[in-house]
Parts: sequence; structure tokens; C-alpha cells
Amino acid sequence: MVAVLALVAGACGQGADQEADRPSGPDTAPSSTKSVPATSAVPAGPPTQAELDRVAVRLVGVAKLDRPVTLAVAGDDTTLYVGELAGRVRAIRDGRLDPQPLLDLTDQVVVEGEGGLLGVAVAPDGRHLYVSFTDRRHTVRLIEVTLSGGGIDPASRRDVLTVQQPSTRHHGGNIVFGPDGLLWIGIGDGSPGGDPADAAQSLAALSGKLLRLDPTPTGTSRYKVPAANPFVGRPGARPEIWAFGLRNPWRFSFDRATGDLWIGDVGQYILEEIDVVASRRAAGANFGWNRLEGRRRFNGSPPPRAVPPIYQYNHSNGRCAVIGGYVYRGTQIRDLQGAYLYGDVCDGRIRALARAPGQPLRHRDLGLRLPGLVSFAENQAGELYALSLAGGVYRLAAAG
Repeated sequence: MVAVLALVAGACGQGADQEADRPSGPDTAPSSTKSVPATSAVPAGPPTQAELDRVAVRLVGVAKLDRPVTLAVAGDDTTLYVGELAGRVRAIRDGRLDPQPLLDLTDQVVVEGEGGLLGVAVAPDGRHLYVSFTDRRHTVRLIEVTLSGGGIDPASRRDVLTVQQPSTRHHGGNIVFGPDGLLWIGIGDGSPGGDPADAAQSLAALSGKLLRLDPTPTGTSRYKVPAANPFVGRPGARPEIWAFGLRNPWRFSFDRATGDLWIGDVGQYILEEIDVVASRRAAGANFGWNRLEGRRRFNGSPPPRAVPPIYQYNHSNGRCAVIGGYVYRGTQIRDLQGAYLYGDVCDGRIRALARAPGQPLRHRDLGLRLPGLVSFAENQAGELYALSLAGGVYRLAAAG
């Protein structure tokens, strides 16, 4: 079990001081300026505390795999693309797991420390599959393959991005197509602890960042940098960067109804944090690491205008590393609509929080525990899945 938890929990140290487990303050995140997609209904308001308290949910088994770590869907395709830690991508079609891997990278993926296959994403048009993983040099690699006829074209593989890191820890690696149709990539600081190279605060490095790019190759470049990225044209800054000051953004997501960006950023000694900001206003945002761990000063003076977490919690009661999730926008669990679901890899418990402007956060342990909880996922209908490194993919459903 120690090796299983090392993927994410190894990001955390042990500290003597701990803050109380409490919301970090009322909601101060700006409202999204992005309009609700035409395919979405007007978003439901956040659930009241009474609604959260009465919700009853369960986990329904979908498939058993070898250490599933990430799951993606695309367009109108009901296929679930599941990445296994060792380097295989498996397909679940109509509730059945294909017997053969869709893609096998086990000869290239190195599972060491917090390495392995880290992320899977499918282009909005369903034509390309993207996979992030670590190799034997601790490099985070992002590759693309073409999807065709329910399989892949083996000759289509190409490298899109590589990020060299100094250790086997804090890689991040989550990849998501955002509401803008672009590919967003979370990269951890890559350090064994403390970020001594100050990578997260350096605009010359890709580590400790949230990147945004168009993976379409052009000329001699393997991808395009969107002109609206905040550091395009700034001397010494990498133009791929959208936001910085992150330690290990293991999982982040977009609220499909509002466009808000939610980030579960794994802390170090004491605090785990959840950040939320309108995605467009996140351009150039500094989330504070390694000057801050949550709202706590960690190393030196806090950067000006650092974005504070909406919620933080300590390592009491067996918790150690946050697993960021999704705002629930499905229809099967009415009282959860508008609540953000997340977990922790060490205690495996799934929790929900809801925010309303000017009001304290509403919070609830949903009474679900999934050993080895490592990731959440969302399908086209807004229903959620939870993945366990112990071997299971589960769907969240109403109890009864």
C-alpha cells in the first residue's frame, strides 16, 4: 500500500504544527465572465447545507483494472478511456472493458516515486488521444496518437511537449481540454521537497505551472502557443504559462456550467488547498507556492496579489494529499448539483463543498470511502466517476 500511496501522498511531509480543519474564509473568487455553453441548462445554484446533509450517494463498480489513475471521455462517444499507472490506456465501451489495451506504453513509462502514466485526454473532435507520463529520466512527456475506427494508428504517435524535472516527485501531469477547446496541462514543481530551485515562481521554467496550448503542430513547432496567453512576448518568460506558483496540481477541472477553474494543489508539511478562479481571470495568476503553503507563510515573503485558496485543510485524521475533483452538474443526484466533490488519497473519503457569494462554505463528508482514491472524472452528462489505485473504476450514483 505504501507504493500505491507514493504516487500522490509522497508529495507531503510531516509537520508538527497544524491549522484547524476549517474553511479558509468566505468566497472571494470572481464570477466567471464565460457564458454558459449552449448545450447546458442554466446552472443550478449551490446546494444549501440542508440539501448537502440529506444527500445519499453510493459507488457503483464499473470495471476492474490494474491501478487505474485517470479517465477521459470525448464528444458524443460513450467510450471511457482509462489510463493505468504502468502505462496502458484501456477502453470501456458500453460498460465492457476491452480485453486488449488501446495503447501500451509500458516499455517507456517508468513508475518510480510519483511517476508513471499521469494523464489522459481526448480532443473535443474525438480524433486524437493525448497521454502524459514520466520516463526514466524523470521527464514529463506529453504525446499524441490518432484515434481511428475504435483503435489507434500506431504510426501516428508524436511528441508534443517534454518537461525535464530534477527528481521522481511532484510531476503533476493532469491534462484537460478546457471550455476554450485548448489543452491545459498541470506541471508540479518537480522537487523532492520545498522547491529549492524556486521553479514554481520562475517564469523561465515550466515546472510548478498551469500551461495552456494548442497541440496542433505548425511549421517546425510541435504545438501552437495561444496569443492570449499572459506571458507571450515577455522577455525570459515561457509563453506556454497560464498561471504559476503551484506545488503539485495533481488534479484540476473546469465547471462545465460556469467555466470556473478548480485546482486541488497538494501541500507539503501541513496544508492541502483547493483553489478556484474564473478561468479567464486566472491568466497570469500566482497561487503562491513556495512562498505560501495554503494561506500559511512557507518560504520568504508572500508574493503580491497571490490567489488564496478557497478551502484548506490539515493532515489530521489520516489525511495527507488532496485529490481535486469536479463540480457536479449531472442530473442523477439532484441535491449535489453545484457542489464540488474532492477527496484525499490517504483517508480515501469523498467530500463535497458548496460556495455562495458572501456566505461561509458549506461542507459535507458524503460517507463514501474508496481506498487508494487517486482521481475523479466526468462524463458528457456531468455524472462523476472515482478511480482507485487498488484497481477499480466507480460511478457515483444516488443511494436507494
